[in-house]
Amino acid sequence: MERSGTARPDAELVRAALGGDKEPLAELLVRHWNTAVFLAARVLGSPDLARDAVQEAAIAAMTDLDRLRSPDRFGAWFCGIALNVSRRWLRQLRFEVPGQLADQASLAPGPAEAAELADLGARVRAAIDRLPKGQREAVLLFYLQGLSHLEVAAELGISPGAVKARLHQARGGLAPGLAQMIDMYEGETVTISSATEWIDVAVSEIRRTQDEDPTRREHIMILTERHGERWLPIWIGPAEATALALTLESAETPRPFTYKLAASLVAAAGAGVTEVRITRLVPPVFYASVLVRSPAGTQEVDSRPSDAVNLALAAGAPIRIDSQLFSHAPAARREEELLAACSAATADIAAEAQQTMREALGEDR
Repeated sequence: MERSGTARPDAELVRAALGGDKEPLAELLVRHWNTAVFLAARVLGSPDLARDAVQEAAIAAMTDLDRLRSPDRFGAWFCGIALNVSRRWLRQLRFEVPGQLADQASLAPGPAEAAELADLGARVRAAIDRLPKGQREAVLLFYLQGLSHLEVAAELGISPGAVKARLHQARGGLAPGLAQMIDMYEGETVTISSATEWIDVAVSEIRRTQDEDPTRREHIMILTERHGERWLPIWIGPAEATALALTLESAETPRPFTYKLAASLVAAAGAGVTEVRITRLVPPVFYASVLVRSPAGTQEVDSRPSDAVNLALAAGAPIRIDSQLFSHAPAARREEELLAACSAATADIAAEAQQTMREALGEDR
C-alpha cells in the first residue's frame, strides 16, 4: 500500500531498528499489522486465530530482524512470516475443546448448520456486490481487510471524510437486506455471570494419544483445582503441549522458548503478568485472558488458554478459571477412560521433545 505524507520508508525504519532504536520497529509492525492479520485469516479462517498467529510472527520478526536481506521489503517479509506461522498452525493445531465422550453430542456444526452458514456468507457477499463501486471498495477494505479510515483513504486516493461517508452510505444500503437475517443466524455463547467466582488451578498433567501418525495425535491439558478435587481437560495444540510438558518437567532447552521470551519482553518493558484467566466457553472453543500490570495500569489481553497458561508458568503468575466451567468436565466415573485414551504422559512428551532437539543439534551423531 502506498503511504502519503512524511511517513519514513520501511528501509529507513529497519536500519534505525537495527541500530538499537525500538520505536521504528514498533512503527513497522503497526504499519503492516492489518495486512498480516488479513492474510493469516485467509489461511486460518478465524480473525481471532489470525491475530494470535501474527503476534507470534511479530516476536519472530523482532528477534530475527538482522536476517532481513532487503530492508525495503519488511512488509512482505513480515507477512511471509505470518503466513508460515498460520500454515503451521493449520497443520498442527486442534481446537481447544472440552473433553467429549463418545456418548455426548458433538458441538461441531452439523450439515444443516454448515449449509446455513454458507448461505449466510453468500447472501452477505451478494449484498456487498450490489453496492456502487466506491461503497463496495470502502466496505471491502475497511470491514473485510481491517484497514483504518486513513489507510482506506490512502488506498482509494480520497479523504478520510469521504471514506466515512461511503461507509455510512453502504451501511444504509446493506441494512434492509441484511437485517432480515440477524434473527435467523444468532448463535449462543456460554457466558460467565456477573458474580464470577475465580478458582485457582494448576496444570496437573499433559496427556497425548498414541497415534502412529504424529499429525493425528491429540494433546490434552488438565487443569486441577488447587484446593479441591474438580478438574477441567482442554484439548490443545502439539507445540503448546510440548512447551508445557518441558516446563512442568523443568527440562533444559538449548534456547528459551517463545513464552519465556514473551515474559522477558514484558518484564523488560517495565510491566508484569499478574495472572491469567480461563474466562468463557463459546462452543467448542475456550477463551482466556492475560492480566498485565504496566505503568498505565492493569490491561487485559485476549489469549488462547494454552498460550495464557504457558505464559503464566514462564512468568510465575497464578492461573484462575471461572468455577462454572468445571461443569464441562467429564463425569468422575469416566475420568479413567478419558486418561487411558491419552496414554502418553507429561514426562514422555518432554523426553521425546528433548530427544528431537538433541538430534536436530547433532548431539546424537
